[in-house]
Amino acid sequence: MSHDLGTLLPAWWTIPFAGMLLSIALFPLVAPRFWHHHYPKVALFWGLVLAVPFLFIHRGQAVHHLLETILAEYIPFLVILWALYTVASGIVVTGSLRGTPLQNMLIIAIGGAVASWIGTTGASIVLIRPLIRAISWRKHRAHTIVAFIFVVSNAGGLLTPIGDPPLFLGFLHGVPFFWTLHLLPEMLTVILPILGLYYFFDRRYYRREEQRESTGESRRPGIAGGQNLLLLLGIVASVVASGAIHLGSLNILGVENDVAGLFRDLALIGIGLISLKITPHTLHQENQFSWGPIKEVAILFAGIFVTMIPAIAILRAGEEGALRGVISMAHEPKNYFWLTGMLSSFLDNAPTYLTFLNTALGALEPGKIEAEAMHHLLTTHAHFLQAISCGAVFMGANTYIGNAPNFMVKSIAEEAGIEMPSFFGYMIKYSIPVLIPLFLLVTFISFR
Repeated sequence: MSHDLGTLLPAWWTIPFAGMLLSIALFPLVAPRFWHHHYPKVALFWGLVLAVPFLFIHRGQAVHHLLETILAEYIPFLVILWALYTVASGIVVTGSLRGTPLQNMLIIAIGGAVASWIGTTGASIVLIRPLIRAISWRKHRAHTIVAFIFVVSNAGGLLTPIGDPPLFLGFLHGVPFFWTLHLLPEMLTVILPILGLYYFFDRRYYRREEQRESTGESRRPGIAGGQNLLLLLGIVASVVASGAIHLGSLNILGVENDVAGLFRDLALIGIGLISLKITPHTLHQENQFSWGPIKEVAILFAGIFVTMIPAIAILRAGEEGALRGVISMAHEPKNYFWLTGMLSSFLDNAPTYLTFLNTALGALEPGKIEAEAMHHLLTTHAHFLQAISCGAVFMGANTYIGNAPNFMVKSIAEEAGIEMPSFFGYMIKYSIPVLIPLFLLVTFISFR
């Protein structure tokens, strides 16, 4: 997005973006039936509200930036999500799981450890059903699902661009693949206390259980669909290679596309198709596999990516843009951590990450081309990017709508008969008393 365009656009151009995000946040709460049937129309509405006047007023520039957003950002973003979702859905954890506090904690810890490498979506899909099966006999179960959301669906995805969608967007904008490994101390600061608190409270609940787990024949834990584990490694290798190999660029419809990135996307599509071909139908049935979740992501993110174009342009203009007030609020790493995180709690963390990444680039490196600005941000102001990354990934756990896997895990649990807390019950009983103190601790340790 050109710096000049960002200086010309008034702040009201961000209204469709705000409308799109507020629709995602509020409609599932106030009109769930309407949203379930008509969310594609809502996304199309906000997309057209932005695109029609934008194209009419800015013509060639607008066409170029719409194509750039679709070809260079939206499609790669969707491809990796689709590949992870497809391959992970072909993996089934088998065996007898007893639902003891230690076993439950270990399942959640394992999910947190692998989430950065198979994605929070992939780890959630692979492990939530074995965990539900393990606690099926338990009376108190909701706290286990909430701990799973905290660790597996959110915080565990902090260490690589595969882990969580916002980090993959950062990777597409020039953040090196292994840079996020520097965030391991922050991740452990959040995950280890959650695991400890979970084990403490689950032991108390476990002692109150009147029924005990089945003492029938037990089966050792195992994995069905193991061939998909190799395909997951193929996804990781494809993403790493695309960041390490430089093959130049290719002009497609006036947009410069990285050739290595194009090969990565083709490889990911191929890996997903191979998984569909070689995975037995029975495994998909056991995982209750459907295209519904990925379809919803594709439609909603199409609206998000289109409507956020002006907001990104204005933020990239820095103090010369119409959103200079936002930039003036975010002048230290701790500000970026909390601003990014609070918005990620109620909106989607991927566009929120991208918004504040561009805010930082606009504030710290105004007027520079993105590659130069990103290099200088990484070498001189790395704490700002660390704060943005942690805020987006961690605080997506504050609400059900903060990160896509949260709602997915909640829905799967409710289908299994687990009574989950309401939207505000989740916050009041779990996220505010548990997560907010941990985020204050992260601020004190890392972002003072």
